[in-house]
Amino acid sequence: MGSWISSIVRPEEEAGGLGDLPESCVAEVLLYLDPLEICRAARLSRAFRGAASADFVWETKLPKNYEYLMGLASGERRPGKETSLCKKEIYARLCRPNPFDGGTKEFWLEKSSGGICLSISSKALLITGIDDRRYWKYLPTDESRFGMVAYLQQVWWFEVNGGIDFCFPAGTYSLFVRLHLGRASKRFGHRICSSEHVHGWDRKPVQFQLSTSNGHRILSQCYLNKPGSWILYHAGDFVVDNCNAPTTLRFSMTQIDCTHTKGGLCVDSVLIYPKGFRQRKVSSTSM
Repeated sequence: MGSWISSIVRPEEEAGGLGDLPESCVAEVLLYLDPLEICRAARLSRAFRGAASADFVWETKLPKNYEYLMGLASGERRPGKETSLCKKEIYARLCRPNPFDGGTKEFWLEKSSGGICLSISSKALLITGIDDRRYWKYLPTDESRFGMVAYLQQVWWFEVNGGIDFCFPAGTYSLFVRLHLGRASKRFGHRICSSEHVHGWDRKPVQFQLSTSNGHRILSQCYLNKPGSWILYHAGDFVVDNCNAPTTLRFSMTQIDCTHTKGGLCVDSVLIYPKGFRQRKVSSTSM
């Protein structure tokens, strides 16, 4: 469908009879396109441009609980108030990063599909020992969307817990933890990575746990063994059936074998994407 749109996009004067099509008919066609294709089609003619702004077209692209999301984006934990924005403007507004909970969490819509994405910063996680600077400290960095990561120097007991209550649109989602072995910095404009404190992660795997309020519970584990790059570690998938009721998520990451220490790890964030989105769009070494 996308290649079809690309092949017929022409300046209006070259579009032939497209400008003569009734706007209502054009809008019916646009219902079958994704949001990016609708925006491209708007360049075809005046009729396409008008139809591409129709509320009933964009309402089908918005999540069913978009009023809740607009309320959250405006700082209210309830369905949004009446707004003067048209549905296309609401879609564009929700595609921007929308911080909440004091800026420690963000959500946004993925532009091409309208799927909800969510990020939870290390500041919103419960990290054992985080207040003891002998073990942990927060580092400012431009490699995090939140501008800061939690850096583990050395610890015997590694445990990170977190949770969120959120009205997800119905669907299947994947939860990832964004981690980096080594401490990245810049010198003379070039990125460098120090592995000075990296140790202990090859002895035992890290355990991931994910549970939901509808009874799902997932356990997984993996070794951390790729220093120098940001990696998204897949903790598990979960299903949401009701977009009008909050889904409670609880997740954890542990390596609590106290026979050895471990260190040199940056904890950036927890990310939640529609299932399959990571394979299509997200590199394992980028946000």
